Amino acid sequence: MVRPPPPSAADRLPLHGLAELLELLRGRRVVVLSGAGCSTESGIPDYRGPDGRHQGRRPMMYQEFVSRPGARARYWSRSAVGWPRFARARPNAAHRALARLEELGVVTGIITQNVDGLHQAGGSRRILELHGSLARVRCLECRETTTRNEVQDRLGELNPGFAPRMEGMIADGDAELEAGAEEGFRVPMCRGCDGILKPDVVFFGENVPQARVERAWRIYESADLLLVVGSSLTVYSGRRFVMKADKDGRPVGIVNLGPTRGDETARVKVEGRVGQVLPQLAELVEGRRGSFTVSSPTSSA
Repeated sequence: MVRPPPPSAADRLPLHGLAELLELLRGRRVVVLSGAGCSTESGIPDYRGPDGRHQGRRPMMYQEFVSRPGARARYWSRSAVGWPRFARARPNAAHRALARLEELGVVTGIITQNVDGLHQAGGSRRILELHGSLARVRCLECRETTTRNEVQDRLGELNPGFAPRMEGMIADGDAELEAGAEEGFRVPMCRGCDGILKPDVVFFGENVPQARVERAWRIYESADLLLVVGSSLTVYSGRRFVMKADKDGRPVGIVNLGPTRGDETARVKVEGRVGQVLPQLAELVEGRRGSFTVSSPTSSA
């Protein structure tokens, strides 16, 4: 796992906008919309850099995956190499700070665009995984699910000795391998119906299931303020919540390193790493908890 660099002197300086964000949260119930910036400090790369542009190779597209066996061999060969490193990732200071804000009764829930399960591991309880979870694999035919670890074992059994050189980690457990590494790679099928197995996440070009979107809206409605953390809001599935908040006249706060597509909507924008900003925010809220505790801790979504 790639470890984040130690805090610099600049990380310990007061952050511009932090006092304003603290005031914005006062007396309000907060729903968090989190993005990849929450996970980069745990060693999981983002598909995009701070400027919102794609970094390196573009991710697998849904239609390509379902229609081309060669595309599935390419995906699963890279995933077989990248999954162990992805699975070793651990929550960072941002995840723990959000869990603490939930304990303090400020955060009512998290809608996350991430698929790594680090919010749960960090202690948060009411979480909606908008794009699914890489820890699960689903059959596209019979819809049965299994664990990603079980599929990893099958990948190893079908491809003994498969150990190409990994040239880098991209995102979501997607390894960059040497050219042609997937040639001859065998992909497991569903044990029950011999259908296509796909990680239980929303690929690019695929829609978020409607029932999941409806659950996300219920979490959104449980709060008075939307706090975006670690997302450039490039993808519509997340940006829609900022658009709705703007339409509703609901305040929006943003904590992110780099510009976002919601900056003009935000009442407050704090520019910085979420692993730097959120722990400071949680500490300040805890120090003034009498004026910030607005709800009881909630159960899982």
